[in-house]
Amino acid sequence: METKAAAVLNAVPPYGHVITSEKWRNSSLIQSLKGGGVKILFESELGVVDFHLPNKSCILYVSECDIIAASSYKRKLVRYRNSSSSFQELVLVENTRLSEQYFSAVQKFVVFDLGLTLLPVSGQTEASQLITQIVNGGGRENPFRRRSSIQLLDPLVLALVQQVPGVGRVKALALLQHFSSIQQLCNAAPTELEPIVGQAAAQQIHNFFHRPTAAGT
Repeated sequence: METKAAAVLNAVPPYGHVITSEKWRNSSLIQSLKGGGVKILFESELGVVDFHLPNKSCILYVSECDIIAASSYKRKLVRYRNSSSSFQELVLVENTRLSEQYFSAVQKFVVFDLGLTLLPVSGQTEASQLITQIVNGGGRENPFRRRSSIQLLDPLVLALVQQVPGVGRVKALALLQHFSSIQQLCNAAPTELEPIVGQAAAQQIHNFFHRPTAAGT
């Protein structure tokens, strides 16, 4: 059974398909995905993973109820981070009127403590639209290019931001999730950076992007 679970964990669904945890079978999210032309393959042995996508990413969904009830979603996130999947691990988090007061704490835990990529959604309808975009994007185009608040991170941009002194992978992810482009990050004032990375790192980042170039006078 372990062997099968490990095989399922790293199975890449065919183009246009999503491997989905059995527990989602009767959800509105699945109905919306089917309406968008996505083919669903249900699987009972995905472990904590909710969805496997054709672009070699997987999704764990944290609902409004999970957050408000403070259920075991944190343990589930840790297990998700520690899973042996070779997929890019994404976390969809419902940011609603009821859950928004807890959202910053969830974001800190997901991004800073676990180093995972967090994508906020208003509910299952927006989540299905997001998944449909990824599935139909063919994996090469960034499906979040027009979404100012969230984006799948370009590895080259991520690598660039990690060159800044005092900025590792976790802080780089947090910065790129907050600023919609590298230009916005470059132009950010220390006061805008400080809530995300702290005072010392904020000043280092600002100095890095505003230092005189060797070609200057």
